[in-house]
Amino acid sequence: MTNATDRRRIVELVNQARAAGARLRHACGELGIGQNTYRRWSAGGEDQRPHATRPRPAHALTHKERQAVLDVCHRPQFASLPPAQIVARLLDDEQRYLASESTFYRILHAAGEQRRRGRQAAPQRKGPPRRHRADHANAVWSWDVTYLPTRVRGQFFYLYLIVDIYSRKIVGHEVFEAENMANSAQVVQRAVLREQCGHRPLVLHGDNGSAMKGSTIHAKLEELGVTPSHSRARVSNDNAYSESLFRTCKYHPAFPVAGFADLTDARKWVGQFVYWYNEQHRHSEIRYVTPAQRHAGQDHAILARRHALYQLARAQHPACWSGNTRNWQPVGSVWLNPEKETTVIHVHSELEAA
Repeated sequence: MTNATDRRRIVELVNQARAAGARLRHACGELGIGQNTYRRWSAGGEDQRPHATRPRPAHALTHKERQAVLDVCHRPQFASLPPAQIVARLLDDEQRYLASESTFYRILHAAGEQRRRGRQAAPQRKGPPRRHRADHANAVWSWDVTYLPTRVRGQFFYLYLIVDIYSRKIVGHEVFEAENMANSAQVVQRAVLREQCGHRPLVLHGDNGSAMKGSTIHAKLEELGVTPSHSRARVSNDNAYSESLFRTCKYHPAFPVAGFADLTDARKWVGQFVYWYNEQHRHSEIRYVTPAQRHAGQDHAILARRHALYQLARAQHPACWSGNTRNWQPVGSVWLNPEKETTVIHVHSELEAA
């Protein structure tokens, strides 16, 4: 609640703005108040709403009626049921209406009994996700497994993909007939050897699947000098880079929606997709250079040439440009699960400066 001093100062600021020609609606909007609020504050006096005596609603339950609701909730047969179940059972079994579901909840809350009913444990609040920052290639990898359909209903192949979150390059890929820790270890080992980044600071982030956090894969990661990281349980957004990559893969125009004929067919198609993605696909999150170009550190020179061409075009046709040219600055560090930026709006910033 805004105190009296702030209210007077806000009224003065609005009056000054109106004297300078501003409309009341715009002046009030800048300070985050409504026009009716301004008029009420302009009239002066203390805000009496918190101290107002409000009449008791005509339909308010009596103490006896409220106690009847609590007595019903305390019955052994209802002790583990939510109000929605209790109301329905009273109607069916006793042809009795006591109160609505919302009234049951209000009465239980007022009595300090608004909690999870029954033996089931209350859901636990999940902690913050693992956060990692990649300042260069081969600093943080994200990986996951997805199904690939076959032409036999109920039969699938398993596609492993490892993506570098800094460059978005697919650094590891394999297709297997089964998902297990041995296959997972093989994929990681091949990726590390291919990128020649063993025993360097490297984080491999995956979900909580058994094939990605079992003893076999952890032993292999320790052998390669790779730090494991895992998502929170049942939170797919913690591994967004892999989830996004799978979507790009399965929504590719050439993806065989009818399924793959055999394992060789699946591996061949995935190899072609990986080549297209790394070498030809201009990725929107890295200023439309290919993942392979950014992975090799070529993006700075490419983006500098684009910027120079834009500047030349602007100099030749200045009338076509109303503002700045397109941003071709290279993307900097990349975060896995960055902290959400909190925007704080200071409604009374002018008061603080006064």
